[in-house]
Amino acid sequence: MAASAPRTPPSGLPRRPGLSDSRSTCDEGPTMTQADRLDTTRLQALALAYQQSAALMAAVELDVFTAISRGATTIPAVAKAIAVTPRNAERLMTALTAMTLLAKTGDTYANAPDVERFLVKGSPRYAGPWITFTKPRWDRWGKLSEALKATAEKVLGDYEGFTVEDARRYHAATNSIGMGAGRRFCRQVDLSSRRKLLDLGGGSGAYSIVAAQTWPRLEAIVLDLPPVVVVAREYIAQHGVGDRVSAMAGDFTKSDFPAGVDVVVMASNLPQYSPDLIQLVVSKAFAALVPGGEMHLVGEMLNDDRSGPLNPALWGLNEAVFGSTGVAHSEADVRRYFATAGFVGVTVNEFIPGILSRVTGRKP
Repeated sequence: MAASAPRTPPSGLPRRPGLSDSRSTCDEGPTMTQADRLDTTRLQALALAYQQSAALMAAVELDVFTAISRGATTIPAVAKAIAVTPRNAERLMTALTAMTLLAKTGDTYANAPDVERFLVKGSPRYAGPWITFTKPRWDRWGKLSEALKATAEKVLGDYEGFTVEDARRYHAATNSIGMGAGRRFCRQVDLSSRRKLLDLGGGSGAYSIVAAQTWPRLEAIVLDLPPVVVVAREYIAQHGVGDRVSAMAGDFTKSDFPAGVDVVVMASNLPQYSPDLIQLVVSKAFAALVPGGEMHLVGEMLNDDRSGPLNPALWGLNEAVFGSTGVAHSEADVRRYFATAGFVGVTVNEFIPGILSRVTGRKP
């Protein structure tokens, strides 16, 4: 329950905890001014943050945003469209409005711009499956303290038992996000002079597919685990680039890399691996590149003093939940991996503010 202004409860009902309750135990001293007093507001918000996740996921599962986009712009209309009671529609839509996912004008509602673009079914960039994809992790995150006490680890945690069906479900949820990231990459990086791209852990092949569509003379190889490669080939065929994009089964920490590549991309799998394995992979990429070739590592990276941002820190913590040896890496860590491998001109570039950075280097 969120903190609220103190109020007198109805006779006979217990008082709900609020700011007035917390101050009596949290004040640091009797001489503190009102402005200096501490309360539990921030801590309560963090403890209850799961409620916002639940509201968003429920709205996606019930197709609230799709209903609004298609003209059900009032509470009764949404209630009818998603088959819930008007009372429950009002409860959910009020929360979504407070979360700024909906905008309210009088008695009518509209989707926020990002909601309209990404959470309406039928949109070419519909990302609903990604929003609900992590829902099964709730139970495991609820046992985080137990996971942190565990001593047994696997290199890839649960991914070591990945099946083709697991990969198919995973990429059905993540492909739209991956394609968006691939488009962003191709806007930031000019590969017009490159001819052969190696996509390490490329998943559904999103970066390679977009790169091939952007630069008609570029060929690409997606290197990933055998079950993932089966799914990557499906996406490659679906996008009609099978003549220039191929998928190669392997483990990039162990398998040999194809020779003669002039650009290597490794995207969105950085926290899954320990520092020694990232160093190994970056060094193998350096060896595979022709002189003058370039590598781009896109990943969730902490700042150099490891004080944040929050998103990369939580991705590192996620690896404890899944029992892997992966950790959160900092931008300084990744620069060091590149320099140790022999790359020159190493730079750090913002990819998605607060979430992803792109480190790039060139082989002399």
